[in-house]
Amino acid sequence: MRFLTAGESHGPQLTVIIEGLPSHLIFSKEKLDMELQRRMKGYGRGRRMQIESDQVEILSGVRFGETTGAPVTLVIQNRDFTHWQKVMGAEATPESADKRKISRPRPGHADLTGALKYDHRDMRDVLERSSARETAARVAVGAVAQMLLSELGIELLAHVRQIGEVKADEMRMEGSMFKLREQIEASHVRCLDPIASEQMMKRIDLAKEDGDSLGGIVEVIAIGVPVGLGSHVHWDRKLDGRIAQAVMSIQAFKGVEFGIGFEAAGRPGSQVMDEIIWSKESGFSRRTNRLGGFEGGMTTGEPIVVRGVMKPIPTLYRPLQSVDIETKEAFAASIERSDRCAVPSASVVAQNVVATTIAQAVLEKFPADTLDELKQSLATYQQRVKGF
Repeated sequence: MRFLTAGESHGPQLTVIIEGLPSHLIFSKEKLDMELQRRMKGYGRGRRMQIESDQVEILSGVRFGETTGAPVTLVIQNRDFTHWQKVMGAEATPESADKRKISRPRPGHADLTGALKYDHRDMRDVLERSSARETAARVAVGAVAQMLLSELGIELLAHVRQIGEVKADEMRMEGSMFKLREQIEASHVRCLDPIASEQMMKRIDLAKEDGDSLGGIVEVIAIGVPVGLGSHVHWDRKLDGRIAQAVMSIQAFKGVEFGIGFEAAGRPGSQVMDEIIWSKESGFSRRTNRLGGFEGGMTTGEPIVVRGVMKPIPTLYRPLQSVDIETKEAFAASIERSDRCAVPSASVVAQNVVATTIAQAVLEKFPADTLDELKQSLATYQQRVKGF
């Protein structure tokens, strides 16, 4: 399974092509649209979310509500494009786009580095593609991946652990995934700790008053993942490494950890490793899950637990200093419409990129042309490892 995304933030649309899905997977536009709506919500989002109403158009690879085995093409229209045709349309000219030309790079963005790399005097050619608007396309891919994983008994959720200096209390993940998801969605900041949720919203309000922005930490949990996805034999086949890369590829993410993560550096080995146990009912398992569901780059069968660190959004209403690429004069960085905090939304993106990477690993280990073949291969494998 592989995918490509295309499109700019203020271009006509975002386009996704997904190849390698088995046939006869029930394909729900409703679930896709729901996941896109989840991405748009969250306390601290900006005015762009009031303009867009993200929904997918399914252009290929689906018939009678099921995948056919052919590439699936999805499109998400950018409603804001109606105001940007003379700037971002294929027929736009340098003259018509001149009023939106950007020669002043903003600290923390891809503006200057991308302009130097691709030789653009108008940095809009960089920021339009580097924008986090692109994550809508990756959420669409992840929503499809979650449809597939759900058929195999693999479920995911994501929640916010920290915004700014406000941290949620460590909470036991008790109850069904459905119940936990309900609790997460009931919070405006997607936090399971109700007290911390209120404090996070107040902190976002304060940042807005100060013309500043906030980052935070999100956590993704996947349950029902079979043992042995990924491989120890080559660096690029280690699944935890691939998930880390996927999470780090989300705009503004600057760190990733699994299980207890960086905390392991301050513990002795006896308090880091997960003891192995066995029972006739379930076969091999671990007494704890400090390593976040991975050993040797392979899944252990325990829940995958991965966290990502999102930096504060770099567009500030109290702008930082920069230098104009044309005049070389110092200036206060320009302000593009922006969020104050996008951590709750980023948790949805993280959930979906992790789902995509797990789905890819599943289809690598169990190649199948049809969904039934995939289910049979997985069932046969799980029966073997249980009786090992």
